[in-house]
Amino acid sequence: MNLNQITIPSLDLYKSVPFYKKLGLLLIVDATPDYARFECPEGDATFSIHKVDELPKGDGLSIYFECSDLDAHVKDLLEKGIVFEELPNAKRWLWGEARLRDLDNNHLILFYGGENRKNPPWRV
Repeated sequence: MNLNQITIPSLDLYKSVPFYKKLGLLLIVDATPDYARFECPEGDATFSIHKVDELPKGDGLSIYFECSDLDAHVKDLLEKGIVFEELPNAKRWLWGEARLRDLDNNHLILFYGGENRKNPPWRV
């Protein structure tokens, strides 16, 4: 089994699509105002957004995008006006992470896990 895609809700795809394009995702299906699908610039995974009238309640989603050069990618996004809640830093689980929210308040984590992504020292 392989993860194909993640789909998240959005109140306004006309705002969300440019945001995710600015993050570096490649738009492959544009069915605005109801749906959009992106390719990740590396790997085979895709990411999509669908229009909802109301966002889910609670903590919402956490979506992780791995970046091979996290610091450089975050620097580029800062220059494009993307606002981060947390700039890149080392985590106790041996990943580097930067955190931000999209326009619908979904929690996004840009990270680099390297070998520790799937094979941390405490792996079962």
